[in-house]
Amino acid sequence: MNRHKEEPFAAALKYDKNKNKAPVIVAKGKGKLAEKIKTIAKENNIPIVENKSLTAVLDKLEIYEEVPPELYKVIAHIFAFIYKLNNKL
Repeated sequence: MNRHKEEPFAAALKYDKNKNKAPVIVAKGKGKLAEKIKTIAKENNIPIVENKSLTAVLDKLEIYEEVPPELYKVIAHIFAFIYKLNNKL
């Protein structure tokens, strides 16, 4: 069985309740671009949450596309985690 290593994937989400009904993908990429997205996030103290199931779905969306309603719950949990983390810092 030929098993190859999965190429890393990253997506960046932004939510502005005054502009969008749902979070929007503002960046995404695989391989070196994924690593660059993660590096920029770290440099700007933006929390990184790993969720392979979620990234598989986000990979199919376009830049500036709102996440679909079926992802609201999982995205809400991630945003809640980030808000709690920011409040502790």
